[in-house]
Amino acid sequence: MTEKIYVIHENEEWTTHLFKRLDELGLPYENWFTDEGLVDLTEAPPEGVFYSRMSASSHTRGHRYAPELAESLLVWLEHHERKVFNGSRALRLEVSKVNQYMALNAAGIRTPKTIAANGKEQIVKAAEKLGESSFIIKHNRAGKGLGVQLFHSMAALHEYLDGGGFEPSIDGITLVQQYIQAPEPFITRCEFVGGKFVYAVQVDTSEGFELCPADACSIEDLFCPVGEQVEEKPKFQVVEGFNDPIIAKYEEFLRQNNIAVAGIEFIRNSAGEIFTYDVNTNTNYNSDAEAAAGKFGMLELAKFLGEELKNSKVTV
Repeated sequence: MTEKIYVIHENEEWTTHLFKRLDELGLPYENWFTDEGLVDLTEAPPEGVFYSRMSASSHTRGHRYAPELAESLLVWLEHHERKVFNGSRALRLEVSKVNQYMALNAAGIRTPKTIAANGKEQIVKAAEKLGESSFIIKHNRAGKGLGVQLFHSMAALHEYLDGGGFEPSIDGITLVQQYIQAPEPFITRCEFVGGKFVYAVQVDTSEGFELCPADACSIEDLFCPVGEQVEEKPKFQVVEGFNDPIIAKYEEFLRQNNIAVAGIEFIRNSAGEIFTYDVNTNTNYNSDAEAAAGKFGMLELAKFLGEELKNSKVTV
C-alpha cells in the first residue's frame, strides 16, 4: 500500500485550499473527516504522515465532540509511533487557552493577566480580583473570537451578565483578561510551518474581535452612503520583512510543545511591549493578503508534508 498524507479535520471549508495545493504537487493524501466515527484500538493504523487540523470552534459547526474523537485518534497514532504533526499535545493547547497561556509562560512568553472562572458569580469575582479599569471576557475553548466582550466598568459587566446575552464557553470556563490598549487598532499574527516562521500578517481590529483570517470569515467591502466605493485598507496585510526577537521565542515554544503548524497572535501596548494571547494550531490564511505579498501558507504546508512523506523511514 502506498503511503499517504492523512489530513484529520472537521471543516471542509478550511481544508479545500490545502487539498488543492496537495493536488498541485501530485502528493497522495486521504481526507479524514473526523466528527462521528470510531477508532479500533485493536488494529494498527496505516503507514504514512498524519496532520491534524482539529479546531476548538468545531461545536459552532455542529461537531461538538470532534476534538474528543480526534484526541482518541491522535493518541492511537502516537502509540503506534506514526509520524504525526500537531498531535495530542497541540490539540490540548488548541482547545484550552488556559493550557496555551501556561505553556507560553513556561517558554518565557508574556501573556495578558488572566483569571479563569466557572459561573457568573465567579466571573464577577475574577473581574474584581483582576483590578483593571478595562478588561475582556472570552471563552477558554474558542476560536474565531468566540465570546469576546470588552468592558470598561464593573457596572457594564453586571448589565451584560444579567441581560440574557451571556453565552458560556462550551467547556464552562470563561476567561477574565486584562485589556491591552494598542496605540493603533491592529494585532499581529505570525505564521509557522514545520515549526519555522513563514510570515507575519497585520490584522485590522477596528471592526471587532472576530479575527479568523480564512476567506469564509472575511468581511465584505464597505461602501459610503452615496454609493461610491471607498478605498479601504485591507483587513489583513502581510508585513514585509517582519523581524522581531519574539520569533525565536515562538519557534522554541512550538518545539517544546511538539507543534509543527500554528498561527500565534500578539498585540503591543503603548510602550511597545508584546503580549501574546492566542495560539491557533489549525491556522488559516487569507488569500487576498497572500496574493498581494506573493507568499502562500498552504503551499508551504503542502511542501512540508510532502517532504516529510518523502523522508519517512517506514517502508511498506
